[in-house]
Amino acid sequence: MLKPISYKNDKIIILDQTKIPEDEIYIEVDTIEVLYEAIKMLKIRGAPLLGIAAAYGIRLSSTINLNKNIDDYKNCLLNDITILKSSRPTAVNLFNVLNKAEKSINSYNDKFRIHESLVSLAVKTHEEDREMCDKIADNGVNLIKNNAKILTHCNTGVLATGGIGTALGIIYRSFWKGKKPDVYVGETRPLLQGARLTAFELTNEGINVHIIPDSARAYIMMEKKIDIVITGADRIAMNGDTANKIGTFDTAINARYFNIPFYIAAPTSTFDKNASDMNDIPIEQRNPEELYKVGYQGLTKTKADFINPAFDITPNKLINGIITEKGIILPPYEKNIPDFI
Repeated sequence: MLKPISYKNDKIIILDQTKIPEDEIYIEVDTIEVLYEAIKMLKIRGAPLLGIAAAYGIRLSSTINLNKNIDDYKNCLLNDITILKSSRPTAVNLFNVLNKAEKSINSYNDKFRIHESLVSLAVKTHEEDREMCDKIADNGVNLIKNNAKILTHCNTGVLATGGIGTALGIIYRSFWKGKKPDVYVGETRPLLQGARLTAFELTNEGINVHIIPDSARAYIMMEKKIDIVITGADRIAMNGDTANKIGTFDTAINARYFNIPFYIAAPTSTFDKNASDMNDIPIEQRNPEELYKVGYQGLTKTKADFINPAFDITPNKLINGIITEKGIILPPYEKNIPDFI
């Protein structure tokens, strides 16, 4: 399988996801500024993978600044944490990891002890996410029947996590168990993470995939008799309201209309203990230029305003269950989520 991130010779090696599926190009990241730009431009993406990237980023920062005195060392690390926190606002995994790093920095006054803790955090974050993906797949695979027609959205696989993925991890596991899933994936405009990344991943593994226009999801549900919808999440509030790639909310509404079960697959690290509901989840607004890069080139001269939200929020009442590494959380979420987290 693909290796979207690694840490070698004091450099972060990332697979540039903006080049897939045409090319598999790896980038060497040797400064926080380069990592910030890679995250901002979606060269690396996916909530769990962003958490791993953040952990490696602060490990890198510690290595770069280790020759400074303790006060300058700490200040440089804390400044780099601030830079990374400003890269993308919605994916909570990035913030969770950086908050852990910040706690370590503020807890010790020995830079070598801090460095050791940050190295450990990076290794642990990557390994734990790999393990969580496997457990999510184990917990979700029984929801998939033989020859199931599955609809998913955006990319939640190897390219978004430290392991086999969340929603796609479940699909992989069902395929490996011989269940022969038939997968439908929306383009995920404007940057086509579904058409480019998810289709690339699954077809490479030999899984049957259909790319559909985002606007065709209701039609596909009606005509193709979709059995189940599974998506990932970038942040989940403590009442079960879930932020995910723009278009997820539409998908959940359509699924409810056609009485198709709609599930979220995400590690418990995606839950935000400080978010009681959707009102506490920030939504990233991205550059309008993304909207006319694919299919809208003639609109560069339009006087119309562009709105380009990267995420939307699916209310908890549209979600049949949240598949985590600890098990499947069922409604009522306000009562059950605190027991899991």
